[in-house]
Amino acid sequence: MRESITRSRSSQSERLTEIAHAAKRHWGYPERWMELWKGALTITPEYISNNGVYSATDGEEVVGFYALIISGDKATLDHLWVDPKYIGRGLGKALFNHAVENAADHHVSVIEVESDPNAEGFYKHMGARRIGETSSELDGQERVLPLLSLEIRSGR
Repeated sequence: MRESITRSRSSQSERLTEIAHAAKRHWGYPERWMELWKGALTITPEYISNNGVYSATDGEEVVGFYALIISGDKATLDHLWVDPKYIGRGLGKALFNHAVENAADHHVSVIEVESDPNAEGFYKHMGARRIGETSSELDGQERVLPLLSLEIRSGR
């Protein structure tokens, strides 16, 4: 696969939403939970227009994306999703590295991400470290989301 990563267009919102839902569903969550997360996993044209959203394509097909929200010298990786058909091919790594380069270009010193528990290992492998967690209850079950941080070094 030879991916290309470029700024997302508002017209890609439906495809990005499909990828986010499919990638989340890949972890085997109950459909009730997927329905509860529908809003958080929906990428609107306005969201794309107002934020740093970047899509990876394989040929003409959008196969993954990330959203980086920059505020001063900090950034939040708000989304990073890969079409399940492309998981394990290095696309997540390529998207993450692009986000880090993007952050560095904007003089960001740290990227934070509230991770799905299933993705924590990926982010740690990419150099992030756990700095905390957030807890909530979902259908009577405690759900703990790791909060991770990656320091951006100049010249990275």
